[in-house]
Amino acid sequence: MDLLTQKEYEALAADMTFPTSAFIDGGYRPAISGKTFASTNPATGETLAEIAACNSEDVNFAVEKAREAFDDGRWSRMHPSDRKDILIRFCKLLTRNRRELAVMESLDSGKTIFDCETVDVPETIHCLKWHAEAIDKIYDQVSPASDDHIAMVVREPIGVVGLVLPWNFPLLMLAWKIGPALAAGCSIVVKPAAETSLTALRVAELASEAGLPKGVLNILPGGGADVGEPIGRHMDIDMVSFTGSTVTGKRFLTYSAESNAKEVVLEMGGKNPAIVMDDAENLDRVAQHIVNGAFWNMGENCSASSRLIVHKDVKAELLERITHHAKEWNVGSPLDPETRMGALVSDAHFKKVCSYIEKAETIIFGGKAENGFVETTVVEVSGNDALLAREEIFGPVLSVITVSSYDEAIKIANDTEYGLCASIFTANTKRAIRGARALRAGTVTVNSFGEGDITTPFGGFKQSGFGGRDNSVHAHDQYTQLKTIWIDLADDEDEAVA
Repeated sequence: MDLLTQKEYEALAADMTFPTSAFIDGGYRPAISGKTFASTNPATGETLAEIAACNSEDVNFAVEKAREAFDDGRWSRMHPSDRKDILIRFCKLLTRNRRELAVMESLDSGKTIFDCETVDVPETIHCLKWHAEAIDKIYDQVSPASDDHIAMVVREPIGVVGLVLPWNFPLLMLAWKIGPALAAGCSIVVKPAAETSLTALRVAELASEAGLPKGVLNILPGGGADVGEPIGRHMDIDMVSFTGSTVTGKRFLTYSAESNAKEVVLEMGGKNPAIVMDDAENLDRVAQHIVNGAFWNMGENCSASSRLIVHKDVKAELLERITHHAKEWNVGSPLDPETRMGALVSDAHFKKVCSYIEKAETIIFGGKAENGFVETTVVEVSGNDALLAREEIFGPVLSVITVSSYDEAIKIANDTEYGLCASIFTANTKRAIRGARALRAGTVTVNSFGEGDITTPFGGFKQSGFGGRDNSVHAHDQYTQLKTIWIDLADDEDEAVA
């Protein structure tokens, strides 16, 4: 799809109508309390819409409708090929409305229209379509039982699931979760981030238009205490999948323990290392990967390469090239297709990121922050114990740590409470493979920055998360339960003899 001009995007934005109500049982509904909260454009500070502020009453109502839908089988027992057909129609509607979704996403989150048009929206559609196509291609199993028995191992949808989303990739994280959950046959209650609720509400409307039955997909905007915690504590929700901060994610373990021991899948924070060894080839190409990994989506990315662990022999040349490429990531209006760095998602988050920059020991490049926008920033830290090397900043800040050997680099890379992603750049194949095996992270890239694709599982080690994986066929596991069906084939006479 060709990109428009900034003026054309601004014209679309000026004409846009935003959804303002929760989506429950197949239609828009105001919050039961009647309360609302403002959805704000972080790039301008303007209020886009007043959104329904749901609470535990709305959660109870949505779960009731989701349970009805699950128990009567309108979706959970629908033939797999029919579920697939509906989700394919859903993808076609998303494709037809992709530009509207891209502009809405940019306005609501501060993300650049370039990223929304070229990454977030197309990847959202691709994710949903991939899981839809997998519905009638995942087989169950028959175990190697005796001649007198058949043992079937079958997958069944887990039931009613609660999905709690982050604000950094509103559409894409929605797709990562509802794709496999809907494919499995679950009914869903979604809490989008309060900062970025608009596109989730619009997506639910398009899903209904595609033929998704009432009660199967419910979207409840609101705050964490008002919606997230009631979802986590609800006695009739069978599992929760959460993506967000480690601090918040841990709370869902408490909610589960204090309610019905629901299954919990967590995808949380990261302080991801990018190791560059002294034999790394094409340092200019390496620098481009480092810059993309650190600053894509304004650094508001749990898999961002936020720690550069670089060998002392190539440090000076690499930093020179990183500085050169970082300058290309211009800050500007998110609706300008030439802009690479949009606004941070909220004023509160902007102030948090600025507070880290103010504590930087040495700023190599950047550091300027103003009115919600932060330029690409490279800082040097004295070691891995420095604050900017330990804590997840979730902004466009790259911390540089100098090392003298491969072993030191691996040790520092693993010296973190997180374990989501890591990268290693080296021309030595054995070193690359040994490093990839030694790094304690759910995804390790070699001579590149990346997260894999829809076919590869995404998730972390340690306090970056556990319980399941997003993407790939493995994502279906968290939304299904295994059941053993044991069938006795022995004759009555044989049993009598025995």
